[in-house]
Amino acid sequence: MKRREFLENSALLGAGLAITGVMNRNAFAVNPEPAFKISLAQWSLHRALRQGKIDNLDFAKIARQEFSIEAIEYVNQFFKDKAVEPYLAEMKKRAEDNNVQSVLIMCDGEGRIGDPDLNARQKAVQNHEKWMNAAKYLGCHSIRVNAASEGTYQEQQKLAADGLYRLCKMAERYKINVIVENHGGLSSNGTWLSEVIKMVNHPLAGTLPDFGNFTDYDRYKGVKEMMPFAKGVSAKSYDFNEKGEETTIDYFKMMDIVLAAGYHGRVGIEYEGDNLDEYAGIRATKKLLERILAEK
Repeated sequence: MKRREFLENSALLGAGLAITGVMNRNAFAVNPEPAFKISLAQWSLHRALRQGKIDNLDFAKIARQEFSIEAIEYVNQFFKDKAVEPYLAEMKKRAEDNNVQSVLIMCDGEGRIGDPDLNARQKAVQNHEKWMNAAKYLGCHSIRVNAASEGTYQEQQKLAADGLYRLCKMAERYKINVIVENHGGLSSNGTWLSEVIKMVNHPLAGTLPDFGNFTDYDRYKGVKEMMPFAKGVSAKSYDFNEKGEETTIDYFKMMDIVLAAGYHGRVGIEYEGDNLDEYAGIRATKKLLERILAEK
């Protein structure tokens, strides 16, 4: 090949590679990983479930067909006495049939993890094992528990940390995370809860920061304190204005806190308002989260 032809061919090849590189970069730019993913917490439908308007087994179908959501978070009280096969098998089948991912199970009513009485505390730990088994079977990554206790600030920290550590040791067999939500009492104090998780000092221990569930504590401060340990996020919502913004919580500020912590996992819609019906509340929350997602 003559030198001139070689140079011309080399130039063409270089141009082709450059164009391909631009196309590849554009392809990544068009389809980047989302800043976070949306899931649906079953509590958003608690009125309809309690009134018998919908059934727990239809949760996955409703999430997919009504809201185009492909990940769900269960609440144990809606299948309290059914955490065994073949019921779990049917739950799993319904989720798979609708191409929906099971994320976690929120567990209530199983005793105080930080009970001052050692026997009662251990019993509460044992009561959660069936939910670890259910979570593992359904393909969830976590169970959400409560850090309820009694005593002084420091006493409750020690008791809750002890119960949570016992839970985490049990969870090792299932490879399931044990995550704590700010859910009343001292657990709704971000400093207290973050210190408890540090005391537990176990890789399976974490938090589920909820945008609500704060009373006399700054919600933004609380979520920021909990985010370093977050293995899930609960997007609580109550009501919306004409602009589609949540009237109690600054969602843009809250999601900035979530993302600044390096969290890019599931953000679970948990509508709990009275002015909109549950379906409308879920849709309003989803629309707001999608608006935020489009800007990130």
